[in-house]
Amino acid sequence: MNHQRHFGSSSEPALREAVQIRTLIADLDCLAQILNCDIATEEARLGVSDHSDAAYPVIARTLAARRDNLRVTIATLEERLIAIRPHQASTVAA
Repeated sequence: MNHQRHFGSSSEPALREAVQIRTLIADLDCLAQILNCDIATEEARLGVSDHSDAAYPVIARTLAARRDNLRVTIATLEERLIAIRPHQASTVAA
């Protein structure tokens, strides 16, 4: 059972959410960077970096789709962060 506190600032939950969102964005960005490295490794392994080439690695295409989905998620989270309160978002990012 969750008990809510009756003291503290009314902006405290928003600040907590902003911190959680910032942490999630950082984690997802790290994952996207790892996927970029994995894509580059596959391209180098097969010697094909042209996405339109039929020999382009299937795994690289799959990883690129995952990375692109992460980028969309990051953009959505950034919009949410701004919607919480613009001045809090900049305070949390610092």
